[in-house]
Amino acid sequence: MTIGEGDTVFLDTNILVYASQIQSPFHQAAMEAIQSFYDAGVDLWISRQVLREYLATLTRPQQFVNPLPIAIVIQDLRYFYNRFQVAEDNSQVTKRLLTLMEQIPIGGRQVHDANIVATMLVYGIPQLLTHNTGDFARFSELITVLPLQN
Repeated sequence: MTIGEGDTVFLDTNILVYASQIQSPFHQAAMEAIQSFYDAGVDLWISRQVLREYLATLTRPQQFVNPLPIAIVIQDLRYFYNRFQVAEDNSQVTKRLLTLMEQIPIGGRQVHDANIVATMLVYGIPQLLTHNTGDFARFSELITVLPLQN
């Protein structure tokens, strides 16, 4: 699949975490993916949910990094907010989430992934870049899942 000018891609939280943390084993891959999208003129999106998940992830211990000072995480969030398109988590997204839950078996933590898909569908974003491709396999007829690494 060739991605280029005019294409639109949603970035999963793990991509932002990996890109921002040099200690991450996937740092280079995430940075290269984001840069290649920019170079190709791809429109990159995140959502307020992704911003909240980023805050939650980097303010608790991770395999590759200790919790970051809140000032650093807030600075990162402001950078993301200015660099990417940010989808609002509005009533249309909630309605689409409920429809997805009626159509596809979803429960527990899967609701967070389903909400990302609902956001993508409402905003017309067809592709998702993620390291957790298995989490989104159930939605493969609705979105295209792009793996961080092949």
